[in-house]
Amino acid sequence: MNLPSIPPIGSTVFGRGSYAEALRIGTILRKETVGGTLLVAAAVIAIFWANSPWAESYFALRDFRIGYAPWHLDLSLGAWAADGLLAIFFFLVGLELKREFVAGDLRQISKSVVPVAAAVGGVAVPALIYALINFSNPEALRGWAIPTATDIAFAVAVLAIIGSHLPSALRIFLLTLAVVDDLIAITIIAIFYSSDLQPGPLLLALIPLGLYAFLAQKHRRFFGTRLAAAWIILLPLGVVTWALVHASGIHATVAGVLLGFAVPVIRSQAGGGPKAGPGLAETFEHRFRPISAGIAVPIFAFFSAGVAVGGWNGLASALTDPVAVGIIFALVLGKPVGILGMSWILTKATRARLDSSLKWVDIFGVSVLAGIGFTVSLLVAELSFGHGDLHDDHAKVGILTASLIAAVLAAAVLSTRNRQYRLAEAEEQIDSDDDGVPDVYQRDNRS
Repeated sequence: MNLPSIPPIGSTVFGRGSYAEALRIGTILRKETVGGTLLVAAAVIAIFWANSPWAESYFALRDFRIGYAPWHLDLSLGAWAADGLLAIFFFLVGLELKREFVAGDLRQISKSVVPVAAAVGGVAVPALIYALINFSNPEALRGWAIPTATDIAFAVAVLAIIGSHLPSALRIFLLTLAVVDDLIAITIIAIFYSSDLQPGPLLLALIPLGLYAFLAQKHRRFFGTRLAAAWIILLPLGVVTWALVHASGIHATVAGVLLGFAVPVIRSQAGGGPKAGPGLAETFEHRFRPISAGIAVPIFAFFSAGVAVGGWNGLASALTDPVAVGIIFALVLGKPVGILGMSWILTKATRARLDSSLKWVDIFGVSVLAGIGFTVSLLVAELSFGHGDLHDDHAKVGILTASLIAAVLAAAVLSTRNRQYRLAEAEEQIDSDDDGVPDVYQRDNRS
């Protein structure tokens, strides 16, 4: 029986990918590095403020309510950051997911199956570890999904700080892993963290969403070349869709993903080659990524990461809570076990081999790095327990502690590979033809 869902026997996994894909991912990772630095800075400020003599002012700011109550929009600033600003982040996730599966390397099953399986393992094993530790406490068990997410911006920021020269193959694996991880996290939020479902607003949301999708598909060139048109026409439809999804009981960030899915990837209905230029999804990605990485996610981190630990005794109490213990073990141990384990099993089962620029220790280093759970983990913690709940505070302490441990361990592993990364990078930068494309990518494309 033919099994197209697994790599051919003897094939290469975690390869360089196409040259265009390597360039695009390099651009994304550079932007995520800046965003990750801002994210860490915002979180540090929040933690210090929440534990300073002026802590009351921080929590008063976070809990200050504003909005129109009849439209279910009388929210605190913290909720606006989680439900509103984070929708921009998930809009980018939707764009990236669609682009990867329509025009990126993930459209090729032989290239995508191992990273997808690794991401699934990196979600399932942490969830299982957390559930086993908190099995006897049904209330704490609600947080089983907290350690399933990986924060790509934070992870890339760590790589930038340690100065690692990752080969392109490993960078592609890291981003692919994060993309699939985000898809699973979105599914978990939509299914398990929707409450008091209201069919009326949900059905009404299909109207502006459908109109948004129709206009984006029909006039993709128009919106791609005229920046103001997208803000004036598409943005209001997106806001209405978001408000109706929010009122329906489904978490509003799901609306951001749906709007991202509605944006076309291909330049025109007739297709088009490289000369056709970037599609609308890529154009929107360039426009909105700085807003997401530079504004939306750092503001969310600022309002979400601030937790009063109550001194050393309070910190000790938080770290001994099974909720925090489960998160720490799940992220620091579960992530690398799930990711590395699934990758190794699948490659051995198919007798595939690693790309020549990589070793298994490189995959292990990235697997440990994936234990940095921050943005989505903090969101899921709030959805699981709610602001002010003791479990929520302890969960945040666990997330921050686990992310710090994972960052330190990954830095220790990857820093020892710096020399090998530099050699691999030098190998890729071979003589170019007149078109500026390295020979290694031309050989890959011809094959």
